Amino acid sequence: MDDLTPLVASWPDPDRVSLAVTDGVSRLGSVGDTGVAGPIASISKVLVACAVLVAVEEGTVDLDEAAGPPGATVRHLLAHAAGYAFDDDTLQAPMGTRRIYSNTGIDVVAAHLADRAAMPFEQYQREAVIDPLGMAATALRGSPAQGVWSNVDDLEALARELLSPSVFAAATLREATTPQFPDLAGVLPGFGRFDPNPWGLGIEIRGHKQPHWCAPGAAPQTFGHFGGSGTYLWVDPTRRLAAVAIAGTAYGPWANAVWPVTNQAIVDRYSP
Repeated sequence: MDDLTPLVASWPDPDRVSLAVTDGVSRLGSVGDTGVAGPIASISKVLVACAVLVAVEEGTVDLDEAAGPPGATVRHLLAHAAGYAFDDDTLQAPMGTRRIYSNTGIDVVAAHLADRAAMPFEQYQREAVIDPLGMAATALRGSPAQGVWSNVDDLEALARELLSPSVFAAATLREATTPQFPDLAGVLPGFGRFDPNPWGLGIEIRGHKQPHWCAPGAAPQTFGHFGGSGTYLWVDPTRRLAAVAIAGTAYGPWANAVWPVTNQAIVDRYSP
């Protein structure tokens, strides 16, 4: 297994960085203590999406059933297309007209699932996703949209699931990672406005956005999420490659500078 320490030398406080790369079967390389847990911020949204996907397969919810503001559905909420503001229930646009990144929308869909399942969302998510993937260090400590704590070991397990699904079907994952309402424009926080701004079901899709936090040479099909706590998870299904990181430093301009360089080095090292 490769020691990837040189790839994070330019990150702030590199001794606190933990990062791992996987091909979906084994760990290809890592740096840092991958067992140290911390807040993963908006990567929490990927775990919400996974719980909803399981619920869809179980028939507990339907992606196209009503949820959230009038006219909106579970699909709109997961795709940041319901019109909610970033962090409150103000409606900033009619549903289906703009990609407005929203913690509120994800929290609303989590509450909707809890209502349909007749159990707390945290319990459903743990039984449906966290425990089956062996994510023993992962726990919801607040808002479903941004309140999960985890470590790189557990996030690597999640990345492997997103390369080779086991808790839900491959066809379900394909739908989740296909652009939803693909023509919508919107802002990718920290990186600017894009038209279009492709998003799947709780998962950002790389598309042709530039600048971007993934590798400049990443395939357009690459998907994942980053978090304000300095975390990221990306999956390139065309290369069968994924990487996860916890920086130990909150997201800021430093990440826009070093993440694309680090991720391009990963792609270059492990691509066929």
